[in-house]
This record gives sequence, C-alpha cells and structure tokens, in this order.
Amino acid sequence: MADFYQNGIVTTLHNLSERPVEELEKELLEFSKRRPMALILPSLFSELEGTALPNIIEHIAKVPYLSQIVIGLDRANLEEYQHALKFFGALPQNHRVLWNEGPRLKALDAKLEALGLAPKELGKGRNVWYCMGYVLASGKAESVALHDCDILTYDRGLLARLIYPVANPLFNYEFCKGYYARVANGKINGRVSRLLVTPLIRALQKVVGHNEYLEYMDSFRYPLAGEFSFRRDVLNDIRIPSDWGLEIGVLSEMQRNYSHNRLCQADIAKTYDHKHQDLSADNDQGGLSKMSIDITKALIRKLATQGEIFSAETFRSLKATYYRIALDFIETYNNDAIMNGLKLDIHSEEKAVELFASNIMKAGESFLDNPMDTPFIPSWNRVVSAMPDVLDQLKDAVEQDFLEFSQA
Repeated sequence: MADFYQNGIVTTLHNLSERPVEELEKELLEFSKRRPMALILPSLFSELEGTALPNIIEHIAKVPYLSQIVIGLDRANLEEYQHALKFFGALPQNHRVLWNEGPRLKALDAKLEALGLAPKELGKGRNVWYCMGYVLASGKAESVALHDCDILTYDRGLLARLIYPVANPLFNYEFCKGYYARVANGKINGRVSRLLVTPLIRALQKVVGHNEYLEYMDSFRYPLAGEFSFRRDVLNDIRIPSDWGLEIGVLSEMQRNYSHNRLCQADIAKTYDHKHQDLSADNDQGGLSKMSIDITKALIRKLATQGEIFSAETFRSLKATYYRIALDFIETYNNDAIMNGLKLDIHSEEKAVELFASNIMKAGESFLDNPMDTPFIPSWNRVVSAMPDVLDQLKDAVEQDFLEFSQA
C-alpha cells in the first residue's frame, strides 16, 4: 500500500485503499454524462498477435463509461488492416482504427509534408499525434486516456484510475501521468527511468544549478510511463516529439502550457510488466541505447530553450556527475531488492550505466552539431491554421477506410 507523502511540486494521487474497480467505474459512468471519455491505443500490428493486447481488449470490452476508442495501427498492409478491424470488432464501444500505412492517410500525410507540417519519422509519436487529431476531429470526448498495447499485467482498473483525475468534474486537472512499481517476476525493472532519467536530472541540477523545470521533472515517480490522460483542450496546443523522447516531451509541454496545480500523477497499478527493449550496447540506433540518447537530447533541448548554455566542457562535467550519482543509485536499488527478496544483477546494472554515460556525450555532441534540430511534431492548432479543413480530411479518410474494408 502506498503512503500519503507528497514529493516535489506535482500532486500525487495515491492508491491508499484499493477501491474496487466497480466503484470507480460507477462514478466514471456518472462523470461521462458531463465529460464523455475516450481511449487512445497506439498499436503495432505485431501486437495483435502477441499475448498482451488480446487480454487488454478483453478487459476494455467490459468498460462501461467509454464513448470512444481510437486505435492507431502501424506497420500493417491491407490484409492486416482488415484483420485488425475484425480483431477490434470485439469492442462494443464506438471505435475506429487509423490505418496509418493506408493510401488515404498516406495521401493526407503527403499534403502535410508539402507544407512542412508532417511528422518527420515513423514511430509511436507519429501514431499518437494522428490519433489525437482524430479525437479532435470526431468531437466525441472531453477527457482522453492513452496507454500502450504491450502491458502484460493489464486489468481495467488501470484505465479507471488513469482517467479518473481528468474525468471528475470536481477536479481541475488538465493532465494526469500514470505511475506504478516496475517490479515483475521477482526483479526490479525500469532501467532507463532508474539508471538514466533520475540520476541525469539530479546531475543536471548540480551542473546547471537550481531550475524549476528540473524540480518539476524530478517530481514524477515514473517519468517514462506510457500512460497518461488529459482534457481534450490539451490536444490543440501540445507539441510532441516523434522519437523516444515522447514521454519526456509531453511532460515538458505540460509544464510549458499549464500551472502545476492543473497537473497530477496517479498510482494506477499494483504490478506492471510489458515488452522489454534490448540494451543494444553495440547499436545506438536501436533499443535502450537510442532511447537514452533521445531522452537526454529532449532534456537538453528543453533547458536550452530556457537560456541554459551548453558546451563540450559542460557535457564532460555532466557525464562525470551523472556516472557517480548513477552508481550510488545501483547500491540503493540493490539494498532495496535484497530487503524485498528480489533479484538485481549489479553487473548488468553497471553495464547499463556505462552505456548511458557514453550516450550522454553522444547526445551532447549531436545537440552541439545540430542546434536547430526540432524533432517536435507541430501542434494541431498550427496545422489547422495552415490547412483549415485538415481535421475533416482526417476524419473522412478514417471513415472511408472503415466503410470500404469493414465488410470485406
């Protein structure tokens, strides 16, 4: 059971009483009369053939308060898209599948690319961005949740606790970040959050001095969680990265656009496990290696927009400071694991820290070589300004795909 302690400057909503999910859903059903709710599911086609997503859909099918489910489908040909329509057809709620590789959405993407407004690379960020656009276009929801499709320990209580803070009309939250203990199968997981993000934020605080943004980021218990919820208005202005910096980028945007009392984090699951990425020590274009570089660059770019000046010397100091802090954290986590009867491989932990330290330098070099690099996808407000009917075109493309292929 969690304690009631409030750390940092972001409100934490704990799981203090293990309320039955049926109680939460009863309240959410009442809330939905005033604030209709939607769920975004960014998915790869391969996840339809895994073990996690079928279980997720089985649970979501029993959720009574959702007005809409928007699925973004990546890496799917026509036959696979048609299979996805049947797969998600088990959902009784109103739902649509965005066929991102389909000719209609690719044609719209080409129009946006001609205006310099299309996402620059494939991936989760692009998928989420188009799903957000469809939520705006359809106008069916006021509160929206988003979570990944590879959660092996999913139950519908996770969704209820995730969307509750932005659905309750008595709350004033615009955004909620989910968090949970990354413990599964007798091991402590979450290496990138534990061994990169938190030590790096603490190191940056030492190198650049006190900074409200770093204090804000350090307030989140699991900053890399892929689960968050928001009010629909948030979707108009938010700019999200198209790379692995998505979660950090979303938190940065919320700090830029809203005061702290409009943001919160909520304990949404007692246990959580999902597909694990390889460390990819020999390939900085994949796995946790690329993730660590993208995340580091996201933090650096944000600080640069606030006037912080970085040089090669700064990054050398940052690497050394990070390395010492991260090694101390390994001892802390090992002691925590021992006391709880869990396993922690100190050798693999130190190998990860060594890789992340090296990648801090790579991220710094990339930033200095390309200071004008802007991986953010434009906000939907900007896109609508340039192409006023873009949301209508997006909605029509999705509907036409559904009408043409759902009966095939």
